[in-house]
Amino acid sequence: MARIRPGLRAALAVSAVIALTTALAQSSSQASPSGPAGSDDHGRPLYLNPAVPSQYRVNDLLRRMTLAEKVGQMAQIRVGKLRGDCNYANGPLTPSCEQQVLVDAHVGSILSGGGDYPVDNTAKGWAQMTNGIQHYALDNNRLKIPVLYGADGVHGDNNLVTATMFPQQIGVGATWDPALAEKMGESTSATMRATGVFWDFAPVSDISRDTRWGRYYETLSEDPQLAGALAGSLVTGLQAYDGKGATARLAATAKHFAGYSQPSNGHDRVPAQIPVRELQDVFLPAFQPQIDAGVKTAMANSGAVNGVPVHASKFMLNTELRQRMGFSGVTVSDWSDMASLVTKYHMAPDYPTAVAMSVNAGVDMAMEPSDAAGYTKALIDDVHNGLISQHRIDEAVGRILKLKFDLGLFEKPFVDENAAGGIVNGAGVDLARQAATESTVLLRNDNKTLPLSTGVHKIVVAGDSADNPAQQFGGWTVNWQGIDPNGPTPPVVTPLQGIKEALPNATVVGATDQTAVAQAADADAVVVVLGEKAGAEGTNDKENPTLTAAQQSLVDSLNATGKPVVVVLMTGRPLVLGSVSTAPTLLQAWLPGSEGGHALADILFGKANPSGKLPVSWPKTVGDLPMSYDQLPGTNGGASSGYDPLFPFGYGLSYTTFSTATPTLSAATVRADGKETVSVTVTNTGAVAGSTVVPVYVHQPVSQVLVPDKRLVGFTRVDLKPGESKTVQVEFDVSKLAVTVGDVDADGKREVEKGAYAVVVGTAQAPFTVR
Repeated sequence: MARIRPGLRAALAVSAVIALTTALAQSSSQASPSGPAGSDDHGRPLYLNPAVPSQYRVNDLLRRMTLAEKVGQMAQIRVGKLRGDCNYANGPLTPSCEQQVLVDAHVGSILSGGGDYPVDNTAKGWAQMTNGIQHYALDNNRLKIPVLYGADGVHGDNNLVTATMFPQQIGVGATWDPALAEKMGESTSATMRATGVFWDFAPVSDISRDTRWGRYYETLSEDPQLAGALAGSLVTGLQAYDGKGATARLAATAKHFAGYSQPSNGHDRVPAQIPVRELQDVFLPAFQPQIDAGVKTAMANSGAVNGVPVHASKFMLNTELRQRMGFSGVTVSDWSDMASLVTKYHMAPDYPTAVAMSVNAGVDMAMEPSDAAGYTKALIDDVHNGLISQHRIDEAVGRILKLKFDLGLFEKPFVDENAAGGIVNGAGVDLARQAATESTVLLRNDNKTLPLSTGVHKIVVAGDSADNPAQQFGGWTVNWQGIDPNGPTPPVVTPLQGIKEALPNATVVGATDQTAVAQAADADAVVVVLGEKAGAEGTNDKENPTLTAAQQSLVDSLNATGKPVVVVLMTGRPLVLGSVSTAPTLLQAWLPGSEGGHALADILFGKANPSGKLPVSWPKTVGDLPMSYDQLPGTNGGASSGYDPLFPFGYGLSYTTFSTATPTLSAATVRADGKETVSVTVTNTGAVAGSTVVPVYVHQPVSQVLVPDKRLVGFTRVDLKPGESKTVQVEFDVSKLAVTVGDVDADGKREVEKGAYAVVVGTAQAPFTVR
């Protein structure tokens, strides 16, 4: 019997329920002349009875809806169209604006893009705004269908200026800690739900490949196993709430499906050329753990892959996402993507044709930010002109309504405005500090400079990110491009503040420029924190992702003083370091969020032992890009053509040392659809307690298609006291070793090749055979 993925099994079950309930509903309608079809014992429509299974409710509601009401559910409009001047100006909700969107166009979903916050950007202000929208919609909606409000909560509730900001996802990747990721998801969910936002456009599952790309910091890892494990845990946390409290549930989003992160020249939304084999074996597997975790929505990649925009690709959105991977939720487009099929891609002659292309490809809801009436009219015209079938409309709307029923929005559309602040403000601070600490990677400590003594008399804190919240947070923080330096700042402890707090009896001097050199003359040590300007998407692309000449010169000048110098990199990508690449003491702190200063101070002074590991490879030069540890082998024997990073994937030092013994396996021979358990003893061989990550790789000596020298199949974290040993176990599905077989056209299926393999832990191997 063929093995069916959990997600696919759920999709098949939903299809069966739809067919069954449709038949039952039709039968009930025909056999109930004494009362209205679809009513309960109290005369209510079935869809308003929370005790009725959601798919029955969907079918009942669909039968009552006009075409105009249905297509309205397929539209998502930015909140700016409901307030102020009905366009971009912020302001209070405006009834005439709400009328145009929520009543005339029957729109069922509203979103806040980066910067689309209420005039009062507080938890109460958000709750008042979303409640106001919900009240207007329900008061003026004959079927009482609630609005689903969405926003990008990509590193906490990052649109809300009073919320705690977690590290950006690239830092989460460096923790290698799925349990921590799940807790971060739970915290983000609680704060977003408290303000009436029940749809989070996160997490990002794009694979890190090219540091020139402006959204690199939003990715989790260059490895699909690590990225997928963390993304799946974030989804589990975001959607964990059982709905028994005061609010509805929250839906997470798998985005951007798929291939978005490898534009051909490193610039955002430039078309990608990804062989189908690489697409299926590298890019798509990172999304599978989210689907298996029950992620309720997916966002289509707005970029083109192999000449076709993904939001117009039936192959991607149906064959891959639904049929092969088992996704059964709602697919939404990215910002204004249907219009782009006309204005940017020139694939459609007009907007209605573009809408039909995207909807027929598999997009259920359009993130059409500005033109509600234009979008819904295009959909209606497409149905009347035979470009979109009524069945496809019902399919898309049915998924959207089911999402709203499953979230509990019909029963709990509103939130407690007076309780929101108490839930949001101060929430997640300890978690943010832990995440920022675990994400920090010690890259070099040649002279054992770290940890520094808390008995120092004077320390200089230098560099452009030493006391710069905007660069500490990065993009997607309050505003799309990051916080306004002249506007309100979220809760934050900068490196300078954190070091001052850790050294109450010492002189701590902040000096961002070359004045730090003179200050270093009588200092015990210098900490120089270097970063990059905050930004998002295309504006954050970098053709030359390196430390600037001024940054390198500052470090060179400080090193020339002879004082101990600790270089801290607070960036969203591994920058080419130039002269700083030889710095004897080097830390990578990523974009650590609100508690970055506390976390850095904890590590600098030994309160915490660094445990972060690189989730990506660190290039020596820009010419190395794109780079990843799982690159395929070639015949050129030159060192520069092989995998030759400055720091490899998975690298990270500690204040102690660890050793791993030869791994043992649960079975010497396993089935292709089986599991293998790896056991390995880990020992802390140093004098300080610490945590380490144990990655488990598999090497395949011979393969009919090219495979990397080793592939990550699992990992675990372990805490050890000095001299302590523990035996840890890592279980992995052998199916993780599947590759797309066939010739250059990749016309074969994904399957696990039979034959010899070896588990690799550290430098030791343990062979096994797949039969």
